[in-house]
Amino acid sequence: MSDLYARHRNVLPDWLALYYEDPLEITHGEGRYVWDADGNRYLDFFGGILTTMTAHALPEVTKAVSEQAGRIIHSSTLYLNRPMVELAERIAQLSGIPDARVFFTTSGTEANDTALLLATAYRRSNTVLAMRNSYHGRSFSAVGITGNRSWSPTSLSPLQTLYVHGGVRTRGPYAHLDDDAFIAACVEDLKDLLGHTRPPAALIAEPVQGVGGFTMPPDGLYAAFREVLQERGILWIADEVQTGWGRTGEHFWGWQAHSRNGPPDIVTFAKGIGNGTSIGGVIARAEIMNCLDANSISTFGGTQLTMAAGLANLSYLLEHDLQGNARRVGGLLLERLRAVAAQVPGVREVRGRGLMIGVELVRPGTDEADPDRASAVLEAARAGGLLIGKGGGHNTSALRVAPPLSLTVAEAEEGAEILEEALRSTQ
Repeated sequence: MSDLYARHRNVLPDWLALYYEDPLEITHGEGRYVWDADGNRYLDFFGGILTTMTAHALPEVTKAVSEQAGRIIHSSTLYLNRPMVELAERIAQLSGIPDARVFFTTSGTEANDTALLLATAYRRSNTVLAMRNSYHGRSFSAVGITGNRSWSPTSLSPLQTLYVHGGVRTRGPYAHLDDDAFIAACVEDLKDLLGHTRPPAALIAEPVQGVGGFTMPPDGLYAAFREVLQERGILWIADEVQTGWGRTGEHFWGWQAHSRNGPPDIVTFAKGIGNGTSIGGVIARAEIMNCLDANSISTFGGTQLTMAAGLANLSYLLEHDLQGNARRVGGLLLERLRAVAAQVPGVREVRGRGLMIGVELVRPGTDEADPDRASAVLEAARAGGLLIGKGGGHNTSALRVAPPLSLTVAEAEEGAEILEEALRSTQ
């Protein structure tokens, strides 16, 4: 055990999870690579849990942070804040939500917490619909709506949560249906559920479930849900903490795969926009955002330092068409991994879109999750010089692949080769 690991265990909570049997200290990074305290280099295919969205040590972001730190780091939302207004203007314009207002937080958890506050206050209901296999953060209210037992340490909640089918396409009672029939069955289930409860405030849903193992419904499911919700005045909250900013390649926001009946009422975001700095936020129609009848501020949400980073990062992403890069390079990586999976026993499915790819592992010859092998592949990939993540629903048996959006074709091939070897070596 390293000295730092021993100190970590002595002073931090036992439940603060660490990857790897011999935990890794990352000391610096550049582009798509990071280095550990022993000088080992790794290709980073997890990006600080999808947070280092563009690149490590991106010069445009580090320059913006340095220059802002030399002026003023923080003043709170009690004062006018030019970088916050400028970033809010850009996000509102990109959101697709009419008459949008933006509120900044410091994390995705806090963003979802705020969205729940807005929805329940606006609708005067503490009932919330959420998806099975979902994850929305670690605050008391966010845990209360999380549909993933591995990340839910308590059943206590300020909310009444009802869980809906549809977030996982290839498991569950409707998995055998084709896409159209799957959507129809999920809609009928939603209608039935709504017939047995008081009117909910909102449905909160990740377009692609992150911690759940990068699972997703067929395109159009949430548009079909939206039709049912709108008839009853129920709000739709799209949790874009992991899917936003072009990561899925085909769309800038994940909800745009379900846009037939208009945009969500509320969108939450975080992670990638700050490229590692702590930015989260909520976008909502003005009438919803302005519904609170008491004072509220955010001490650290929208602080000048993180807003400068967000502005520089968003500008870089748009100017270099990283969404297009995610579509092109992610498509190549997805097909490469599917070719590997066809030759390696125990890979149930390779799924995803853009640079958000899940590799689900099962015990060969069965449909039973194999979390031990997922952990073994994680270790083997690290030994080969590749960092990936893991997740999943009933059991943590999905590998999560989510590199920075500036990934090159050569780096995608390098990572695929290492992951292939890790999968083969753990059969």
